[in-house]
Amino acid sequence: MSKGDTFVHRHALWTDDQHAAARKLVKDFQSGGIEVVRFSFADQHGVLRGKTLTAAEAARAIYEGVALTSTLLAKDTSHKTAFPVFTKGGGFDMPEMQGAADFLIVADPTTFRVLPWVEKTGWLLCDAYFGNGKAVPFSTRALLGNAVRKLADTGHEFACGLEVEFHVFRIKDPRLQPSDAGQPGLPGAPPDVELLSQGYQYLTEIRYDLIEPVAELLRKNLAPLGLPLRTFECEYGPSQFEFTFDVQGALDAADAMVLFRSAAKQVLRRNGYHGTFMCRPRIPNVMSSGWHLHQSLKRIPDGANAFIPAKGGEQLSEVGRHYLGGLLAHARGASALSTPTINGYKRYRPNSLAPDRVIWGRDNRGVMLRVLGGPGDPATRIENRVGEPAANPYLYFASQIYSGLDGMAKKLDPGPSADAPYETKAELLPATLSDALAALRSDTCLREGLGSAFVDYYCRIKESEIARFNLEVSEWEHREYFEMF
Repeated sequence: MSKGDTFVHRHALWTDDQHAAARKLVKDFQSGGIEVVRFSFADQHGVLRGKTLTAAEAARAIYEGVALTSTLLAKDTSHKTAFPVFTKGGGFDMPEMQGAADFLIVADPTTFRVLPWVEKTGWLLCDAYFGNGKAVPFSTRALLGNAVRKLADTGHEFACGLEVEFHVFRIKDPRLQPSDAGQPGLPGAPPDVELLSQGYQYLTEIRYDLIEPVAELLRKNLAPLGLPLRTFECEYGPSQFEFTFDVQGALDAADAMVLFRSAAKQVLRRNGYHGTFMCRPRIPNVMSSGWHLHQSLKRIPDGANAFIPAKGGEQLSEVGRHYLGGLLAHARGASALSTPTINGYKRYRPNSLAPDRVIWGRDNRGVMLRVLGGPGDPATRIENRVGEPAANPYLYFASQIYSGLDGMAKKLDPGPSADAPYETKAELLPATLSDALAALRSDTCLREGLGSAFVDYYCRIKESEIARFNLEVSEWEHREYFEMF
C-alpha cells in the first residue's frame, strides 16, 4: 500500500518498527499459514474484546482498523452500559461517543502472536481511535503510554516483575441451561466447581504434584506466546496457584498480563477447568489472591537500576526513597486502580499477609510496600502488595508511575520502616471501593496524570457496579435479619 492510502498512514499512527512488522505480517497472512486473526483491545477493565477476521481481511484491517461499537467503552463489569449513549454527546459530552457510534481498534503489529491452543489462529493487540484519527481518551493502554513518556522526561524507565495469584477449579457443571443465562446488569450463573487440592501445604512438593498437570497445561500453551514466565507455585490456599514473570518494561508487562489472563482462562476452560482472577471467590476455605507488583526505575543512559543505594545501611537511593514517598502519598487514590472491584477490598485485613494500612517496610510481607535489595544489589526494588489480580494493568502501572513521579518532584520522605505492620499507627487503606473512588476523585496528582475526564469516567463506571451491589440482598443480610426481626 502506498503512503497516504490508509487510516494508519493518514494519521501517522505507527513507528518505523511497526510498519516493518506490518509488512511482514501481510506476507505471512498471504502465505496461508494463518487462516484467522483475532484483533483485540483491552477495555477499561483490562478485559480483551474484539473481532476475529479471515487472514485476507486481516491484511487490509491491519492498516485500516476494525470497527467496534463505542458502547464497549461505557460498560461496567456486568456488561451493562453505564452512560446514556443515545443522548446528546452520549453521556460523555463527546459527539464521537453519541448514538453508539463506531470507533476503530488499530493493531500494534509488534504484538502479533500465534495462539497455540487454536488451529492456524493469530492474535493482535490493538489501540483505540475515533474515525477522525483522534486517540480514544478512555484507552487505558494509551494512558500508560503517556505515563511512560512523562517518566522518560526524567531520564528513567519503569521496570517491573509480576507475581500473580489465581485459582483453578475443576468444572462439575458449566451451568449452561437457558435459565442459567443472565443479561446486562445481572450476570449468569457461574459454573459449579470442585477443588484440585485441599491447600494450606504452602509450597509442598506433594501439593504441587497434584496440580502439576494443570500447571503444565498452562506452561505448554503460554510459553509459545513469549510470556516471560519464571516460576509456577502451589500457593497457600486450596486450588490456588502463583505464577511469576521476569522483569519487563511497563507496556510489555501490561500487555503480557492481559494476554496471560485471557489465554489462561481460554486454555483451562477448553480442558474442563475454570480459572479465575477474582480476588476472593465465595467458596468455602479458599484464600484471597493478590497481585504483587515488583517495580524499580532504570536510568535511560546506562540501563542501571536507579534504586540501588550508594551507601551501606541504606535501603534505597535518594531517587528510590522519593519514589517510595510518592507511592505512600497517593496510595489511597491509587487503590481504586490497583484494587478495582468490590470483592478486592475483602482482602485488606490485619495479620493476613495482605496490607491494611499505608506503610512500607524492609523485607516485611505485612506492609503495603516491601523494600528489597540494597547496596550493590541490581535487583533492588519496591514490591507493592496492595493489588488484586483482576486489576487493569495499564491503570495499575500508570498509577504507580504518576505517584512516584510526584514523590520525585516534591522530594517526599517515606519516613521510617514499619517493622510491626499491623500495629504501626498509619493511615488506613480504603475499606471499600466507594472509599477508594472518593480518594481517587480528590487526588490531584492522579487526576492531573490520568486526566480529570478519565477519572470521572472511570468512577462513574465503578459506581454503576456499586449501585447494583447495594440493591442486592445478600445471604448475610438474610441470615442476620430474617429471623431476628
